[in-house]
Amino acid sequence: MTAALVCGAVVFPGLFFSFRKILKHTWTEWSDADVVSVSERLLSAVHASLATAAGVMVVSSCRDVMTDSHWLVNSFVLFGAPYMVFDIYAMYLSHYHAERTRGGSRAPSGHSLHTVRAFLRRDWMLVLHHVALLLVFMPITLCFRRGLGDFFIGCLFITELSTPFVSIGKILIQLRLDDSKLHRINGLIVLLTFFTCRILLFPFMYWMYGRQFGIPLHRVAIHLPLQCNVGNLVLLAPQVYWFILLLKKAQRLYLRQRRQQGDKDRMKAD
Repeated sequence: MTAALVCGAVVFPGLFFSFRKILKHTWTEWSDADVVSVSERLLSAVHASLATAAGVMVVSSCRDVMTDSHWLVNSFVLFGAPYMVFDIYAMYLSHYHAERTRGGSRAPSGHSLHTVRAFLRRDWMLVLHHVALLLVFMPITLCFRRGLGDFFIGCLFITELSTPFVSIGKILIQLRLDDSKLHRINGLIVLLTFFTCRILLFPFMYWMYGRQFGIPLHRVAIHLPLQCNVGNLVLLAPQVYWFILLLKKAQRLYLRQRRQQGDKDRMKAD
């Protein structure tokens, strides 16, 4: 278990700084803000891909959703813990360099309590998400489950499936490909994977529990302890909020592209 924690503490910072170095030498015209932002997105995509792969392995190997266990569950939670800590730092760096690029003469001259507070005000929900995973999800997974429910932890790993596509979308924007067909296709994949793996996954878990014990889906919540239902609602609520934000963003992009296409058609007609 200690080996998994140490491995994560080495792998994720190492990948981030490697990405920074490679991007800085490959795209010499990029600013520090561009390099750090894309590096953070690539790191997020790598972690999410590993989490999804681990989740698929766990879920596919558990026949009994309550009692079957898999060594990957606890190992990957420990392996991923350093990522959560480091990603907060990487997000802060991205915010800091972006503010320096945008701010001009009013840009922060260095790291300070003010820059940290500004970062926390802007990205408080993502920071809270990471901290909750470290201080709530990790202790519950490692210490309080009594070896039960590895299947459901595997399902929660699979919620990361949409993250690589979110990161790809951000990188395509960085490469000024936000009006490309590839960006539109990636956007549809983001919506599909997010809705499937972050929202529909919760009723799927209830259905699998009900199937295991012969309980109809609509009665599963009654048979579960209150803390399980509350915990699932706490996990589901931000996913619904983020999905609504994604839908609004998709609508804005669609309307913008329609306006641009309309302008092109009018120019051709003239």
